[in-house]
Amino acid sequence: MPTLLIVHHTPSPNCQAMLEAVISGATAPEIENVEVVRRAALSATATDVLDADAYLLGTPANLGYISGALKHFFDQVYYPCLDETRGRPFGYYVHGGSDVTGAVRAIDAITTGLAWRRAAQPVTVTGEPGRTDTEACWELGATLAAGLMN
Repeated sequence: MPTLLIVHHTPSPNCQAMLEAVISGATAPEIENVEVVRRAALSATATDVLDADAYLLGTPANLGYISGALKHFFDQVYYPCLDETRGRPFGYYVHGGSDVTGAVRAIDAITTGLAWRRAAQPVTVTGEPGRTDTEACWELGATLAAGLMN
């Protein structure tokens, strides 16, 4: 069964709302035969990445960059997963108080280095997520999971 790995750093209610919407979309009743595995960024391992078929990343934008937790995740998995995960699909969401540009740039640069294939447009939110934002997160989760259905 194909596996979608959700790696997230969720330190705030705003990030939590986005994560819950992503999970809801990825586990919607119409999604069949896809295992969804959730890992906090500080506990996700290279084995988790190697065992998954697609990735969904979530982070706050902290001081113009991705969270230290997501950076730690990438530092731990980059070289062990570099050759084995090329071309695998991924998506991501970012929440920021006022700006997410640096965090988006960082994720794009790192995933380009890994040669992962972006399978959906990122969801970026500043301020409190509204209904449109959580619906976009739901769609993000559903899109990544549906792409793995046989």
